[in-house]
Amino acid sequence: MDNKNKQLWQTVKFTLFSISAGVIQIGSFALLEIFIKDYWIPYLISLVLSILWNFTLNRRYTFKSAANVPVAMAKVFGFYLVFTPLSTYLGNLAESLGVNDFIILIVTILANFVLEFIFCKFVVYRGQEDTLKK
Repeated sequence: MDNKNKQLWQTVKFTLFSISAGVIQIGSFALLEIFIKDYWIPYLISLVLSILWNFTLNRRYTFKSAANVPVAMAKVFGFYLVFTPLSTYLGNLAESLGVNDFIILIVTILANFVLEFIFCKFVVYRGQEDTLKK
């Protein structure tokens, strides 16, 4: 497979896995929001669930990386050390301005999707793609 097709297929897989992670995030957020009315608690719990799902699938199937899992996860954790407080703060601010929680969540998921792909591609798995032996 030439590099252009490989990149396209990689983007498609990342997108599909991210959609599945989004479903997990939205589903768990909706369930938690029934019991917990503050935006940030359901958001953080559902975000962690989706991160674990997305990391596991993308490491194995999208980037096919044998990278040291703790090191790769630490890099992803670093990404979320910046993304999570910022998105939580902005989400909470938007909620206080009357924006619907699910609109906030969808915008946040889309921003996360784009930024995480770029971060994984060029930071987490840089030089370590296609190293996983089957």
